[in-house]
Amino acid sequence: MRLHPRIPSVLCTLLVGACAGGHKVAMAPASSSGYVATDYSGGEPAPATQADYGPSRQGPEPAPDRPGLGTSWGESVEAPVSFAPFTRASMAPWAEVGLHYNDAQGVQAHASYLGAHLAPLEVYAGDGALGVALVDESGHTLPGFQTSGRTLVMGEDGARYRIVVRNGTTARFEVVASVDGLDVIDGKPADPNRRGYIVDPHGVLVIDGFRTSDQNVAAFRFGKVSESYAAQSSGDRNVGVVGLAIFSERGAVWT
Repeated sequence: MRLHPRIPSVLCTLLVGACAGGHKVAMAPASSSGYVATDYSGGEPAPATQADYGPSRQGPEPAPDRPGLGTSWGESVEAPVSFAPFTRASMAPWAEVGLHYNDAQGVQAHASYLGAHLAPLEVYAGDGALGVALVDESGHTLPGFQTSGRTLVMGEDGARYRIVVRNGTTARFEVVASVDGLDVIDGKPADPNRRGYIVDPHGVLVIDGFRTSDQNVAAFRFGKVSESYAAQSSGDRNVGVVGLAIFSERGAVWT
């Protein structure tokens, strides 16, 4: 895949406060001061309400423990969100990214079998204009590899991680993210028709966890599959996958 000239091949260390100030949710979240969510706009699903946030109280009985990693419901992290209008150029995503993750044993065994080498991994979406990575609590890009269209990232049991999306263009994008098959904003089954976070032109979107309110999220932490939020709320079928559906904005032209 062609690399966009504005985005280096390896993420630099991110400062802890890089996303301070709030995300935008499209009515999605996005701004360097915090999250921005997108506003409801013509024919598109409305954003989640306060009552939609948080883990489900209904769920299946825990399945027998399986090897690998899942994402647990971590500690509360302040991450205020605001809402902004965003009209998608198309109902179909401009780009989709899937990051599979596993523990060191699983990733190294897979890499050895395929003859792949582990290195800090950033994946490029669409025409290479946006970069996506998982980073640790200090902001360092987690190691992984890509081969035959599959991306595998190495995590560590108990470690906190974040999803980072870097925009190398002059346009805004809406990012609908899911972890282990669950939407990161409302905790419901992943669906690209849900609203997402906005990443501003030449901006960086850092998603810290599952949203619990307009002010806080529950941090993403690697853990046992049986103890993952998904396994305890809806099942472990999609545990081990971070998915992103990225939408361009109607009328946007970027360089």
